[in-house]
Amino acid sequence: MLSTLKSAWKMDELRQKIIFTMLMFLVFRIGAHVPVPGVDTEALKGLLEQNIFGFVDIISGGAFKSFTVFAMGIMPYINASIIMQLLTVVIPYFEKLAKEGQEGRKKMAQYTRYGTVILGFFQAIGMSVYLRSALENPGFLSYAVITITLTAGTAFLMWMGELITEKGIGNGISLIIFAGIVSRIPSGINTVFQYLKQGETNIFSVLLFLVIALIIIAGVVAMHEGQRRIPVQYAKRVVGRKVYGGQSTHIPLKVNQAGVIPVIFAMSILMFPTTIAGFFPDNGIAVWITRVLSPNHGFYMVIYTLLIIFFTYFYTAVTFNPRDVAENMQKYGGFIPGLRPGKPTSDYIDRVLTRLTLAGALFLAFIALLPNLVMALTGLNLYFGGTSLLIVVGVALETMKQLESQLLTRHYQGFMK
Repeated sequence: MLSTLKSAWKMDELRQKIIFTMLMFLVFRIGAHVPVPGVDTEALKGLLEQNIFGFVDIISGGAFKSFTVFAMGIMPYINASIIMQLLTVVIPYFEKLAKEGQEGRKKMAQYTRYGTVILGFFQAIGMSVYLRSALENPGFLSYAVITITLTAGTAFLMWMGELITEKGIGNGISLIIFAGIVSRIPSGINTVFQYLKQGETNIFSVLLFLVIALIIIAGVVAMHEGQRRIPVQYAKRVVGRKVYGGQSTHIPLKVNQAGVIPVIFAMSILMFPTTIAGFFPDNGIAVWITRVLSPNHGFYMVIYTLLIIFFTYFYTAVTFNPRDVAENMQKYGGFIPGLRPGKPTSDYIDRVLTRLTLAGALFLAFIALLPNLVMALTGLNLYFGGTSLLIVVGVALETMKQLESQLLTRHYQGFMK
């Protein structure tokens, strides 16, 4: 990794991309400290001490607890993306757009932007109502200012993420989430030192926590890089005086085809009812919803696991179609040894992919629920757990792969010259 970064830094174009990405991170961190006007910070702290928005605060880099312009983070964009993915399966128009290549993706991205602003606006209204007791001057003007400020902050983050994707390194939205989580590490370390200083934990528990974290990171890397290679043979074809084909290759099926997307999607879905319930603290049903959807409750763990498994299969089905792969292989004279081209090939790929996806989904669910076990063993009450590690490691690996591919492309250009 260090050698890749060193090589990239020596190239002017890649160095500019890295510097641009770092500057966007700086803008993100500055925005995470700009407070929303009209909010009493002292009353806000007391109101948010017992909230259920820990994950939002993590990916927003602490902006939610401070209630800054980036308080909602990029969550409305994630929710809009979930809705667009579901519409792609349900509505033929969106399914057609998804298959139209670059132009279709541009239109879907545009619809996602519109959905982000709309969802962000309604979520900002809900947050304004929820925090009404912390407003300095409650009234329509205060609600309007807070709603517009929060919506604008989310829209700015979305724009900044797309700008990073276009002019920087890696996927901008993922990197913003990555930056928000990583920015919480210093405060997490400080919390551990405070626990040690006050005697709430001991050095053995801290070391146990570090060992478990390293094991999780190693497991995430192994699962992220793990793949099943299906052998493919291409028949020889004679075109004019030239002979094409005849080579052997393989189809790499990743164990974790969906990455960390299912975990983020599942977390977003589970946060929705608890967010609504938070607006009615005195309602019996709302209290029950908040209790059963608490991260330490058994019902929450079961639903969380089922949602992760569902979204893993769903996202894999959206991004990888065995029938299309089999048709493309047949079109170019390829076949899997021992199988007939066409439907038998697609059925075989589908069976293999289904088994791999189950293993990846169960692993994601285990890592996502691991923080509860870690806190029980070590006594450290930290938000930075399995979900955060999954996102950080996954985004870091994907970004390094993109950097390596860009390095390889530029090396080839050097050979051509």
